[in-house]
Amino acid sequence: EARRQRRLLLMVVCVALLLDNMLYMVIVPIIPDYIAAMRGGGRPDGPSAPAGGNESGGGGNRSLLPARYPPAAGGNEDVQIGVLFASKAILQLLVNPLSGTLIDRVGYEAPLLAGLAIMFLATLTFAFAENYATLFAARSLQGMGSAFADTAGIALIADRYAEEPARSRALGTALACISFGSLAAPPFGGVLYEFAGKQVPFLVLACVCLLDGLLLLALAPPCATGARANMPVGTPIHRLMVDPYIAVVAGALATCNIPLAFLEPTIANWMEESMGATDWEVGLTWLPAFFPHVLGVYVTVRLAAAYPHLQWFYGALGMAIIGASSCLVPACRNFGQVVIPLCGICFGIALVDTALLPTLAFLVDVRHVSVYGSVYAIADISYSVAYALGPIVAGQIVHTMGFAQLNLGMGLANVLYAPVLLFLKNVCQMKPSHSERNILLEEGPKGLYDTIKMEERKG
Repeated sequence: EARRQRRLLLMVVCVALLLDNMLYMVIVPIIPDYIAAMRGGGRPDGPSAPAGGNESGGGGNRSLLPARYPPAAGGNEDVQIGVLFASKAILQLLVNPLSGTLIDRVGYEAPLLAGLAIMFLATLTFAFAENYATLFAARSLQGMGSAFADTAGIALIADRYAEEPARSRALGTALACISFGSLAAPPFGGVLYEFAGKQVPFLVLACVCLLDGLLLLALAPPCATGARANMPVGTPIHRLMVDPYIAVVAGALATCNIPLAFLEPTIANWMEESMGATDWEVGLTWLPAFFPHVLGVYVTVRLAAAYPHLQWFYGALGMAIIGASSCLVPACRNFGQVVIPLCGICFGIALVDTALLPTLAFLVDVRHVSVYGSVYAIADISYSVAYALGPIVAGQIVHTMGFAQLNLGMGLANVLYAPVLLFLKNVCQMKPSHSERNILLEEGPKGLYDTIKMEERKG
């Protein structure tokens, strides 16, 4: 039953991550039209709502496509949309240090449930928002919910799947759900917005979020678990931040996600200006990249199972692929060519994420105490840095320096950072039994927590 419960909890976490990324991206085809409609350009509350201008509409077809924010037109509307997209990551960045500390103190289930409840409230706020201020509040509220749900969910997976290669497989499954959510959300939101109205996509996501929270309550009621009282005290987040190995991993996670975060808001305009891309080409730009991302997750999980001491090498290889792919993007002259480096970027990101997320838990096991809330809050901070800067800063860099210079800079940063992961080589060769916690477990259980962990390891 413990194994079955573990699988169901993994499903709960995967659904939570899927919902978070769907809510993050579902507004891509909706918000430009909706903001324009609030200014008098149309009615956003029904299927007949017209597109809010040539840049964000395209005769209704654009709302079915997965890419484009902010729209090509300059002005205050672009700034509003950029700030709206960045507000989620900014608040997530601010809340993560608090959420990581709270997770270490109260356990994983209660913060995960709180995160789902906040995301449910944010989704309902999106559905019934009538002005920009309400949209901004809903987006910020989602960032707060993500800081709890994402961090607690990943930490819960690392805790329940304490042994390799099961931990890498479970975290790889979670990463695949994140990728699928980002891919499926824009067409899902666009189709429902086009034919059913603005509220329907958000109401559907809210219902799924509610069901996920109820399933979590049934599996692991936060108020009914007493194991937390016998768990060790986690290492404070400020001590984890100054750990050189964890700092290297966090820097790699931030650096590898910068190309994706900076290209999402800029590549559509560049494709239209440089190659005369059509609306459908712009919308389908990122669709093929989903498959190499899943392939990268699968390949890394298999390699990690066979050669677990080379996790640092898989991450370095991924960063080198990201760097080379980023440098190739400005040289592309048509849609078929630009898809190739974008697939390379997503494949490299999958290698880095799938290799280094389990490495964070491993570093905590062998160098600190095996409590994972704070360390995965640091990982979430790394992602949030990239996605907070992307929608606001990327357009300004393209305007002042150029699209080619932006990509060359991002590519060079990844290539130069890849050798830094060599610093992890020695620690990745350590055995998990070197952990103080595991040594205590091998001496025999001395309390409820140790007994539970010993039984899980035997299972």
